[in-house]
Amino acid sequence: MTVIGIDAHKDWHTLVAVDEVGRRIKELTVEARAVGHRKILTWLEGFETVTVAVEDCRHLTRRLEADLLEAGHRVVRVHTRLMAGMRRSSRERGKSDPIDAEAVARVALREEGLPTAELPGTSRDIKLLSDHRRTLVARRTAMQSKARWFLHEIDPELEIPSRALRRYHLLDELIEYLATADGAVAEIARDLLVDIRELTVRINTLESRLSRLVRASHPSLVAVPGMGTLGAAMIIGETAGIARFRSRDAYARFNGTAPIPVWSGNKVRVRLSRGGNRTINTALHMAALTQIRMGAEGATYYDKLIAAGKTRKEALRLLRRRLSDRVYAAQRADLAPVTQTPEGGAPLEGPSTIEHPASLMPLMAA
Repeated sequence: MTVIGIDAHKDWHTLVAVDEVGRRIKELTVEARAVGHRKILTWLEGFETVTVAVEDCRHLTRRLEADLLEAGHRVVRVHTRLMAGMRRSSRERGKSDPIDAEAVARVALREEGLPTAELPGTSRDIKLLSDHRRTLVARRTAMQSKARWFLHEIDPELEIPSRALRRYHLLDELIEYLATADGAVAEIARDLLVDIRELTVRINTLESRLSRLVRASHPSLVAVPGMGTLGAAMIIGETAGIARFRSRDAYARFNGTAPIPVWSGNKVRVRLSRGGNRTINTALHMAALTQIRMGAEGATYYDKLIAAGKTRKEALRLLRRRLSDRVYAAQRADLAPVTQTPEGGAPLEGPSTIEHPASLMPLMAA
């Protein structure tokens, strides 16, 4: 078994091969381009059994990972924290690309259960669309705040309800009203309202598209009480494949709902985790609040905890932890229809390969 560690950068990739005891045996540096990827694939053919380990920085390695996976190689991801710890414990002083690549390889040789890279599918599309929607919403919110101050300056008696600057009919009325007003303030306010209306159209279109994608690929997750399609989209995108978590407890630790032990002796004590994926944590929190408000299945559990003497914050944290387990089970249940292939049809997840830009076609042909 040979483990290949890769230290990736925007312009260059450095690879170091180590044997089964972690001894460096070969080294390669290539351009982070199609020709460099082709050299890597040719270089890997000189080894009998190979596991490729990359530092987990997918904005730099996503294209390389895809090419390695399509060539049939197994690719695992090494967290930066693990790599840095291995580098500090090395006998070789300093920091360089070969040192970092060797540290990545040795971590992959030592650690079990590292995340395995997969070709992107519907989950990544959902994440990209969800992140893009949040960016557009933040931009619209900033414009709405500025437009409200301009409208108040133009007419202090003009009352606009909360969250009303997303309604088409109100935006159209305000734009028509400002068309007759003079001055720079009215002109800027009108331009802001036009931009807000355009952003609202794009946001609503993205929400409809996300709703169709989420309901088609993760019906069990959407069926969780209190879970909307936007919250489910956030969870799907940030989870990046539920199969990479070995248990519901590992998933709870990932999303920050698992408590951290802080005891020594006979009295067991824990404290609230301030880490974990805060996006998933936020989606779980909103689902918990929705269950309590709607009187869904979580409301009974919440009331039981309150009656047992828990504070409202403590009860909400425990409900959020319970929801994490429910969300984990729902995503596991949604794995079956994703991986199955209908009779006479293609996999429901989408194509098993991804399209390549023209610049990479020579690599795939080779």
